[in-house]
Amino acid sequence: MLNIGVFGGSGRVGRLLIENLKNDKEARLRAVHVQKGIDIDLKDVVVTNDLKVLLKESDVVIDFTLPEGTEELLKEALKTPTPIVSGTTGLSEHQLNLMREASKHMPILYATNMSLGIALLNRLVELASKKLREFDIEITEMHHRYKKDAPSGTALTLAEFAARARGLDLQKVRVSGRNGNIGERSKEEIGVFALRGGDIVGRHTVGFYNEGEFLELTHTATSRDTFAKGAIKAAKWIVSQDSGFYSIYDCLGL
Repeated sequence: MLNIGVFGGSGRVGRLLIENLKNDKEARLRAVHVQKGIDIDLKDVVVTNDLKVLLKESDVVIDFTLPEGTEELLKEALKTPTPIVSGTTGLSEHQLNLMREASKHMPILYATNMSLGIALLNRLVELASKKLREFDIEITEMHHRYKKDAPSGTALTLAEFAARARGLDLQKVRVSGRNGNIGERSKEEIGVFALRGGDIVGRHTVGFYNEGEFLELTHTATSRDTFAKGAIKAAKWIVSQDSGFYSIYDCLGL
């Protein structure tokens, strides 16, 4: 039986991970890291605010926290190497580099979105961007009012796939705000825009626009449960891998 640790057990996805693991036949919840306790009955589960304990008790740790939390987890994991699956978004370049460095000592899977649908959407966007080179690309994403980073990590990943397919540097062509008399849209720019409100779980639309026609590819998440299930699937896969930096595409064979 695979022992899974959850970092961020009191968060929205963390709670779903705990719920999903109750009836899993291949894995069990072994440890949960929380800062101020948790109002869930966790019989035979280690509840701790010590990252060292979390890592030592777990065969693999699933992380859905904030960037600063992921950074602390990675620093501690360098002392106690343990496979990690992380879905934290909004990581800085420094934090991503730290993750890559840590992956030299343990297998780490990082994904800005754990859903199968989004993984496939990234590939479809890559194909469409390459084949529809004359089309303008605009990406919009919608999330609940509590989401802290914008644009979402998923939207930025979609934009990265679109830019890479055309040989573009996303940092140079991304536009995430338009206001006033800014002139015509440039051919190479990729718009990435965020909307926030209510309890929207997640909706991402990538549009390819040309004169006389347009194509829009949309993914809608109706429940965060899809992220929890995807993360557990990734955790079961990552434990048998060698040290390295993996993506959800490696896990799903896409």
